[in-house]
Amino acid sequence: MKSYKPTTPARRGMTGIDFSQLTKKKPQKSLLKYVKRNVGRGSSGRITVRHKGGGVKKLYRIIEFSQTKIDSPAKVIALEYDPNRTAFIALIEYPSAGSAQVKERQYIIAPQDLKVGQEIIFSEKAPLTAGNRIKLKNISVGTAVYNVELEPGKGGKVVRSAGSSAQMLAHDGDHVNLKMPSTEIRRFSGECFASIGMVSNPENRFYRIGKAGKSRLKGRRPHVRGSAMNPVDHPHGGGEGKQPIGLKHPKTPWGKPAFGVKTRNVKKWSNKLIIQRRKK
Repeated sequence: MKSYKPTTPARRGMTGIDFSQLTKKKPQKSLLKYVKRNVGRGSSGRITVRHKGGGVKKLYRIIEFSQTKIDSPAKVIALEYDPNRTAFIALIEYPSAGSAQVKERQYIIAPQDLKVGQEIIFSEKAPLTAGNRIKLKNISVGTAVYNVELEPGKGGKVVRSAGSSAQMLAHDGDHVNLKMPSTEIRRFSGECFASIGMVSNPENRFYRIGKAGKSRLKGRRPHVRGSAMNPVDHPHGGGEGKQPIGLKHPKTPWGKPAFGVKTRNVKKWSNKLIIQRRKK
């Protein structure tokens, strides 16, 4: 984590991410694409998510969340910053196949302590070293994993943010039990793939923006408190001067309970896979 001298009020307390460990190179051009930004608007063109807009232009990095090349070792040739996620990404290169001179390259989510020049492999069984991708049924108890598949062959869907990891708790027949970063204990099929290690950039949780301008560059617009509005605009609004919300429990702008209410669908198919809900 990088700290700044308090040369201005905004700099005081501001922190930044240390990029010195990353490779100084331009991103792989063949793995970039433009994604149209909706800035909070739905298919009808109306705002469905408030407080979004602006932000700097950025290209999307095509990340390989699945495992397209099994039992083929790949070499890490660069560690890079990704503006679309909190974790760092790694550029890996596979050896050329046959007479083809062009080597295939892919981006993956970089685990902590991955080094340039290191070899990784995606296989049903492989050494339990950071970056390798293995089936859950072949991972020993106590191992930290990330980028875990919810369904076999569908690619990693969970545990992908900076500094996160799930812990292997037990093997139960064709399933395994994982302790998620939220402390929830959940069952997964043993045929699902997961990567070994913890996601890179764990210091991201200590990142302090410092000033509103940096928030605007990220595409976040100002968020007005409901208690500062009129009663017609928000359930918390109204009152002379600065007043409490006047309700027993806070509400959303549309009158629904805002905190401490379960929003998960009781008929969701994956409820049977949750052994223990997260601790509050």
